[in-house]
Amino acid sequence: MTDLGDFNDFDPDDGDVEATTATESDFEPVTVEGVGPDRGIGTLAVSAGLSIGEDRDETCLRAYVTAKNRSDVRIGKYLLISYPDGESLFCRITTLEYAQEYYTDDATEIHARRAMRSSGIDEHDYKFMASLEPIAVLYEDDGELKRRMTDRVPKPETVVREATDQTEIKTGLKIPEEGVFLGHLSVGGEKVRTGAEPPTIDYRVKDNYESGDPLVFRHTLIAGGTGSGKTHSAKNVLRQYLSEARTYPVEAGSSQERRMAVVQFDPQDEYAQMHDDNPEMTTEFARRCERENIAHGGHEDTIAFIPKVEGSNYAADHHRAEQVEFTIPFSLVRNNRWLVAGGSLNDNQYNALDFLLDRYFRTGSTHTYRGFLSFLDDPALREELDESGRVHEATFDAVHRRVRSSAFNSVFDQDAAPITEQIHRLVRAGGLTVIPTYHVTNSRATEVIVLAVASLLIDQKLSNDPQFDRIKETPLVVGMDEAHNFLADAESAQARKVIGKFTEAAKQGRKERLGLFLITQDPQDIAEPVFKQVNTKIVLNLGDVDAIKSVNIPANLEKKVPYMEKGQMVIYSPDNSEPVELIGLSKCLTRHGRGA
Repeated sequence: MTDLGDFNDFDPDDGDVEATTATESDFEPVTVEGVGPDRGIGTLAVSAGLSIGEDRDETCLRAYVTAKNRSDVRIGKYLLISYPDGESLFCRITTLEYAQEYYTDDATEIHARRAMRSSGIDEHDYKFMASLEPIAVLYEDDGELKRRMTDRVPKPETVVREATDQTEIKTGLKIPEEGVFLGHLSVGGEKVRTGAEPPTIDYRVKDNYESGDPLVFRHTLIAGGTGSGKTHSAKNVLRQYLSEARTYPVEAGSSQERRMAVVQFDPQDEYAQMHDDNPEMTTEFARRCERENIAHGGHEDTIAFIPKVEGSNYAADHHRAEQVEFTIPFSLVRNNRWLVAGGSLNDNQYNALDFLLDRYFRTGSTHTYRGFLSFLDDPALREELDESGRVHEATFDAVHRRVRSSAFNSVFDQDAAPITEQIHRLVRAGGLTVIPTYHVTNSRATEVIVLAVASLLIDQKLSNDPQFDRIKETPLVVGMDEAHNFLADAESAQARKVIGKFTEAAKQGRKERLGLFLITQDPQDIAEPVFKQVNTKIVLNLGDVDAIKSVNIPANLEKKVPYMEKGQMVIYSPDNSEPVELIGLSKCLTRHGRGA
């Protein structure tokens, strides 16, 4: 074996060995900085594959993010990847991850102690990878930017840049340029910024017939828990529909247009405040609204229609809207028998009630609730119907007990003008009618009031021979707060009649210029036949798992809902845009809150 000697005695000057003393300055520096925000955040990588398929599982789109840009990259951000011919792939970040740059094991005691002593990490020691979801291909057609479904894969090492142009982002997400303002586009609770003025991106819902039917007539749902800002948001949206600049054809193909009428049922007595300006509205905020074409300020044509209920008095010092009293005439029961059915009549009992009401309305010319009770109190009637086999005496007694209710007695035919005699004030083009029920302490009485007036509006809208042309010929939004209390699915005959009526209204709304505007903290309780007709869902913070699941929004947005702050929302409106996250306005556009 050859003796290699002592390495300590090695002299580089011996023999032909050339001495070299390496220092840091002897190496040529290599630039590894990112390309910067002016060009991109990184490049497409093929190390794990690069593919776009019809199925999401067949798609693999990953970008290497350069060290300089990593701190600014967030899940949900929108990106653009250029094709050689000038088209672009619009996509969003779905996953961010660090991966090993070199084949070393950093899960060791030595690495851990070294990292604990260090003031930071060297980003260049790791790969930072972003997984991307393709959304659309952007292309120009006669100078106009358009979108189509993703149908091609970009080249490897193509620069990936953040989407910062408003037109590119709106086109990529299919957000209309014009329409009803809902909020500003956001990602992870932060507004998306552009280089334009204003720098934010406004989200709007289609509201003209040139781009399809206005989505207000395809119905809207606002779902949010207590303190999420759902009433604040609802007021801001309704204020846009009441704008003087917004009109709708009175019927298909008509050149005659009218402003929207809004009838809002209000269990907490909050919406009549829309008559008044918000005292917290600053001049600068108002100017910003005007620059973005957002209607703001109190709506002068606001009337609080107060249901007269025996034993209840309405007192309001928190708004300056005009107050008009009304009562529910028993005559409305003629076409809506279920109003006095109660919640527990079975089909047999309901059929008996229907027969009795039909017979009652054939007698005399004046029909009242107390008159109907007197009609039922006739013992000869009970005996006659039992003997003839039309209504069994046990069924008759059950119906008699159900309709003799303190709630019905306190609601029907009170000392005020019937609602049917005030239609010209109830429905007004450009007018907001608020029907508060906070002062009504009996829940059954509240239900009768809300369903009676709502049914009157729906019946007239859907009728081919309406009694009130004012309702038929005026574009109308029927707003219902705490909608789950009135449109819940149930097994009773009454519930099926109610759901059937509102389902038909929802189906015919587009044709009849009728929009339902439902507000609830329990969307899972709204009957499915009505719920599935709703096109635009505005989802604020919800803590209940069943409630979140029921709104049926994409999984990536569903996970954010329990953690959203007040005013943050998810918009799912398939006929309007891609599902997106928004931030609503920080201030209410009208007065809001009892302390305001």
